[in-house]
Amino acid sequence: MSKSIFYHAGCPVCVSAEHDLINLIGNDNVQIVHIGEETSKIAEAENAGVKSVPALVTPNGNVLHINFGASIEDVKG
Repeated sequence: MSKSIFYHAGCPVCVSAEHDLINLIGNDNVQIVHIGEETSKIAEAENAGVKSVPALVTPNGNVLHINFGASIEDVKG
């Protein structure tokens, strides 16, 4: 993985964190995945170790859970 991946569900906490991350590390360095809209990516996020969103998965595989918007179980519905 060459970019960080930012998973979120579209809530205000997630959108705010998305904007902050893009401002901090640049749009070219992060892939944004809205798992509320791209539900097929939920399993990918879980396999990476994401337990709640918003979360950033770094290029070396570390998962940084940012604030707390929703658990991955809540997003699954």
